[in-house]
Amino acid sequence: MKFSYKFSNLLGTVYRKGDLLFTPDGNSVLSTVGNRISVFDLRNNKSSTLPIESRFNYETLDLSPNGCTLIAINEEGEAHMISLISQTVVHRYRFKGKCRAVRFSPDGKHFAVCKDNNVFVFKAPGPFSGEYNVFVMERVFHGAYDETTCLDWSSDSKILAVGSKDMATKLYPIEKYKNFRIYSLGNHTDGIVGCFFEKDSYDMITVSRNGQTCVWECTIDPSDLEVLEDSTPVVKKKKSSEDEDEDDIDITKSLEKSQAEAEKALKDIHINETENKEASKLFYKRIARHYLADEARKDQKEAVLTSAAYHKASKILVTGFSSGAFFIHEAPEMNLIHSLSISEQKISSVALNQTGDWIALGCSGIGQLLVWEWQSETYVMKQQGHANNMSCVSYSGDGQLLATGGQDGKVKLWNVGSGFCFVTFNEHTSAISAIGFSGNKRFVVSAALDGTVRAYDVIRYRNFKTFTSPRPVQFSCVAVDSSGEFVAAGGQDVFEIYLWSVKTGRLLEILSGHEGPVVSLAFSPSITTTTLASVSWDKTLRIWDAIEKGSAHESIELISDGLYVTFNPNGQEVAVATLDGQISVFHIKTATQVVVIEGKNDLGSGRSDTDLITAKKNLEAKSFTTLCYSADGEYLLAGGQSKNVCIYNVKEALLVKKFEITQNRSLDAVDDFINRRKLTEFGNLALIEEREEREGGDVAIKLPGVRKGDMSSRVIKPEVRILSLQFSPTGQQWAAATTEGLLIYSLTSGLVFDPWDLQIGITPMAVRQALKENDYLNALTMSMKINEANLIQEVIETIPVRDVQLIVSSLQDRLVERLLLIIASGLDSSRHLEYYLYWTQHVLTIHGPKITGQKHMPAILALEKSLVRRFEQISKLCDYNKYTLEYVTNLGKVMAEKQVKAEKMDDDSDTDLSEDIENNLESYDNDIIEIGDI
Repeated sequence: MKFSYKFSNLLGTVYRKGDLLFTPDGNSVLSTVGNRISVFDLRNNKSSTLPIESRFNYETLDLSPNGCTLIAINEEGEAHMISLISQTVVHRYRFKGKCRAVRFSPDGKHFAVCKDNNVFVFKAPGPFSGEYNVFVMERVFHGAYDETTCLDWSSDSKILAVGSKDMATKLYPIEKYKNFRIYSLGNHTDGIVGCFFEKDSYDMITVSRNGQTCVWECTIDPSDLEVLEDSTPVVKKKKSSEDEDEDDIDITKSLEKSQAEAEKALKDIHINETENKEASKLFYKRIARHYLADEARKDQKEAVLTSAAYHKASKILVTGFSSGAFFIHEAPEMNLIHSLSISEQKISSVALNQTGDWIALGCSGIGQLLVWEWQSETYVMKQQGHANNMSCVSYSGDGQLLATGGQDGKVKLWNVGSGFCFVTFNEHTSAISAIGFSGNKRFVVSAALDGTVRAYDVIRYRNFKTFTSPRPVQFSCVAVDSSGEFVAAGGQDVFEIYLWSVKTGRLLEILSGHEGPVVSLAFSPSITTTTLASVSWDKTLRIWDAIEKGSAHESIELISDGLYVTFNPNGQEVAVATLDGQISVFHIKTATQVVVIEGKNDLGSGRSDTDLITAKKNLEAKSFTTLCYSADGEYLLAGGQSKNVCIYNVKEALLVKKFEITQNRSLDAVDDFINRRKLTEFGNLALIEEREEREGGDVAIKLPGVRKGDMSSRVIKPEVRILSLQFSPTGQQWAAATTEGLLIYSLTSGLVFDPWDLQIGITPMAVRQALKENDYLNALTMSMKINEANLIQEVIETIPVRDVQLIVSSLQDRLVERLLLIIASGLDSSRHLEYYLYWTQHVLTIHGPKITGQKHMPAILALEKSLVRRFEQISKLCDYNKYTLEYVTNLGKVMAEKQVKAEKMDDDSDTDLSEDIENNLESYDNDIIEIGDI
């Protein structure tokens, strides 16, 4: 098994705090998620997280006009210049303080950063500025009297507007101009939240925290700015004395001749320049003042304006308030176009896309991210993570879905491929302690501290069963058997295990025997048995067969308190994590201990700010709290009260690899040592809480001793923990529910050279030579041994369809498992769907009887996952085409019927006309006859 797992995505958290950005094409949103940055592709309905991690949480973002360079600044003032092409950090720069805003100029030559009461202007590297050194400072402005909060560039990138908490907006020129220096706009009675230039104009709109909006008109146009030319001295070549005398005589004569004319001309020029300067000097006039907070304060009197965004082309102003409402006004008259309340939490950030149709809104209080199309009044995207910590995670049987439970009482289902949550269940009224998928992927079961166990239908999205106990019990663990017919849950305050039938919902058995809280349950994955294993704080592991023997069980004594139990996929062994930091493996039938893993020293130390002991001493009290076997059962994934995830070889009891899930110093217990600068004679300065004023004037105070959740405030520093681990059934990835969210680690086989059974003569050149000679079987075998994805795909797609059956039948049995994984990846990435289905059919037909046992299960599940995903994609496309063709056909029939009716009406009218003509002719003939008779 390979261990080149790399971080691939972050689920469960969509927004924390900080800026939101749209990409220049307007199809994607960039969001700050802790110390990482997520990209939400709205067109393709897919999310991804950049493989970049900061030492602290990101807060301030901006993207260059060409969409290639991203500047991200964390809460400690460390700026990262990120290339979105290579997705790497190009350069770092320390501002040594909190930065409130960063903004690129429209021409891409500069970017400005607000820090304290200063504004720093840097040259942006790239072809626009001709500068390829990063963070080259060009100008620094010190005009503000208080902390700067926002900034904006004029359309021609010549003037920078900066708003601050001193209730004024300062205008700074990037170059020196004759008719413009530094200018200040006042008239506000609170700190400035947003300042915006109009398109192709110096007219401005400024918005303050109390909702006041001022509209300013400028006296000059961008074309009227006059650059002040530098009077640089001209250095002349040194001349001889004779040449100097001749030059002096000539200059004296010319000056005497034109002195009067020159003086007159200078007077005229001076007069004209003075008149032009007075006429074209930059002034601002306030033409309107509006109070936007009046609408928001109808529902909440203390609502204040927290964020604002302006679309210059369509003149749309969007303002977000602390009450959770946002308003859309049309500038400059400030006519209210639209208003909506999305929550009761404040709107931390607002962004508009390029066309001005989509509005991105971020609420840091509940971790919500919305993209709202205001013209059609529909959600383009609506995502929200768990309000508090995520407590448990479970994979579906095919590895396509993830279920998570949180301390907010919600169960969420996530699509692993897209990274989006597609359904949320909120029937629980208390924190969820455990969650599990059924073997057939049809339902999810969750246990909570509210005394209920609930089953949710994954297809119809409803809570179809609720299991309860005869007396109120706080359930701490839950398990579903492999057939999906039985559900078991263990009590935290009542030391019993309850067994229900899923079909009838009846309580079948109450298993008694434990003398402490039952903390973990696991059913055997074997289809033939319903063996149940449970561990408790009473230092015992108990094996139950409740369906056949009732409460009869076998008890195994543990050295310390049991914390977690999990079954090996073969159904013969269980692994138990205990409080002393050990992992013990027991054989079920013989009840003997097979392996002991000493994992205490592998957990890794981490010293919290409140710890009074060293990290080394603190390590003695740590242990693993969650375990999971790999898909083939040879390796064990373990995590607990630290930032490290360990992978162990079960047979050898050796640590194979250790993953550090985060470097985020905004979390507690990440560092092993406390900074000596924080230690004073009065104690640790980190214990002194920095209270910042909330929107509305309230002061957030944290409850003492709170380590998880936010029992009273949002001013928290949670401790880093790994709460739950799960290996994907396909073996290609694993998930960790942590303090930061749901982290997904996947195999990146294309980037890692991992040969298998390699020999000297096996090279890419030899593979391609075999392809030229039509020796396809040898080429395929050699490429699989080299194990490079691109080379294998090249070989497979070169093989003619008529030779596939012969090659598959001639393939060695040991290569079949690898071929299944290759076909699965080809189904995901290649356009040649029918060709890979042809391979799949022949492999399963010829080698089907040999593909048995747990060894081949990861490959089979990976193939199933790819096939199901392709089926869903094609079925949607086929349904769309089917209904479109039906619509076109029916429309054609309707049009044909209309045409027939129209032709019939024309024929009827022609018939009537002919009859009228005949009648008229007959009457005319009769008249002629009568006249003739006369």
